[in-house]
Amino acid sequence: MMFRLALLLLLVLAISVLALPDVLGFDINLPEREDLDRWIDAAGLTGPILVVALMTAAIVASPLPSAPIALAAGAAYGHTFGTLLVVLGAELGALGAFLLARWLGQPFVERHFGQKTGPYFLGSQNTLTFLVFGSRLLPFLSFDMISYAAGLSKLHLWRFALATLAGIIPASFLLAHLGSEAMNGDARTATWTAVALGGFTALSLLVAIWRERRPTRKES
Repeated sequence: MMFRLALLLLLVLAISVLALPDVLGFDINLPEREDLDRWIDAAGLTGPILVVALMTAAIVASPLPSAPIALAAGAAYGHTFGTLLVVLGAELGALGAFLLARWLGQPFVERHFGQKTGPYFLGSQNTLTFLVFGSRLLPFLSFDMISYAAGLSKLHLWRFALATLAGIIPASFLLAHLGSEAMNGDARTATWTAVALGGFTALSLLVAIWRERRPTRKES
């Protein structure tokens, strides 16, 4: 719980800096495109590998936010290659969470999230596939929790992988595109998008903290 509280405070601080830089006395300057290109060239193959690894780790090690990584991928590699990296990292992270839940079971997931888990995914294979796909299109649903919860269900791995892949492409492209636009002059749009995404993440953390602190009802 202390980790979630610390992460929430950092998110609130980051959102405040992005939304009110003048009030707080911060001057946010994005690097020039030429400087970024030099850094990317110097990084070589390490850069894309690092983006994919960070995306994967952010999902498996919930609740680390992955949206800033996606924005950075778009800023560094453009909306096309950036989207590819984000999709690959998110897919690997989702599969990792799914398999961890399936191999280690419900006790591991409950310890990981610090709360009781229930039968979130019930139904036929087609129904479960549709639920996973639909959840990937809704930004306010926890990507990490959905992956772990699906691993506790009877959903086949290949169905989960396909539903996740199809569902994450739109959001991945949007984030990578906004990151790319920020590096090409439209920093205002990207900044407020980052604020909104940070707000969604902060809200999910608040809900998680509230659920942890909520007294459980005793069975009568």
